[in-house]
Amino acid sequence: MKKNEGTFDRVARVLIGLGLLSMIVIGPQTMWGLVGLVPLLTGLVGFCPLYAILGFSSCPLATKNETKS
Repeated sequence: MKKNEGTFDRVARVLIGLGLLSMIVIGPQTMWGLVGLVPLLTGLVGFCPLYAILGFSSCPLATKNETKS
């Protein structure tokens, strides 16, 4: 798995994931907050399967390596 998320993208995903997960404890206290696991995990790992399917990458290092090949 190549990293396909840039730093800003990863930080945003972790913050959004934590915000959604907080809905389980604080706020409406609904299990829909578990949806926050998806952006949280992809942000921590640095790989988004949907980006891979679409051929998109927000990682600046990945674009530099692809242009050299």
